[in-house]
Amino acid sequence: MPEVTTPYATGTPCWVDLMAKDQQQALDFYRDLLGWQGQPGPAEFGGYAVCELAGKAVAGIGPAMAPEGMPEPPTVWTSYLASSDAQATQDAIVAAGGTLIVPVTDVGDLGRMLVAADPQGAVFGVWQPGTFFGARIVNEAGALTWNELHTSDVAAATAFYGEALGIEVKRMEDAEVDYWALNVGDRAVGGATLLANDPPGTPAHWLTYFAVDDVDSTVDALVKRGGMVLAPPFDMMAGRMTVVADPQGAPFAMIRPTPM
Repeated sequence: MPEVTTPYATGTPCWVDLMAKDQQQALDFYRDLLGWQGQPGPAEFGGYAVCELAGKAVAGIGPAMAPEGMPEPPTVWTSYLASSDAQATQDAIVAAGGTLIVPVTDVGDLGRMLVAADPQGAVFGVWQPGTFFGARIVNEAGALTWNELHTSDVAAATAFYGEALGIEVKRMEDAEVDYWALNVGDRAVGGATLLANDPPGTPAHWLTYFAVDDVDSTVDALVKRGGMVLAPPFDMMAGRMTVVADPQGAPFAMIRPTPM
């Protein structure tokens, strides 16, 4: 199983996490579904659990907590984009018209983070690595394999993510539907699609994709464990995929990628 051993380039999705109303239920659900191992972490980090696959970090699950007087955060997977300088990225996000949700915060010696929304409202995180640089296993069954921006305005998103994080957005000419690659350097690190393809009323968002060996049987297992199917399994250019939600309502996608 290939392991990521060096920090991610700025703009590359490097981590995903979920803030769940019932942390233990979420830990149990993803353990059964994707084979993760994770335990609530130290109180100094709010009990945040770093989940592992084959002993290597793949994703985080924390308990949903809201500052006093604030509404509880939605139960969603958040994509984190790597940065070598979180403060400079925060400044660039604000200058480009983004909105800060959680300003730059130190997470012990692990790194620095912030959470923001782009001008269309899609929420994302930024991670500057310290001793922890993000997911150690990706693109394997049970691990993160793709991060996809759903936006109402591709041109505006292109300008924002280019200015804030140096991401280049390029239309994929051979795609079956309107689709854009998010490139860092000469490598596609994620995708973008039109919000018009989502159910009416869906806000702009980042969608997390996890790889699985068998989409259909994993969907069956998800339903038996209280999850919900939002888009039944279907075949597309990149493989066989589905969009689902966990028992607490967090949407995510699963895909069995077409072998390259």
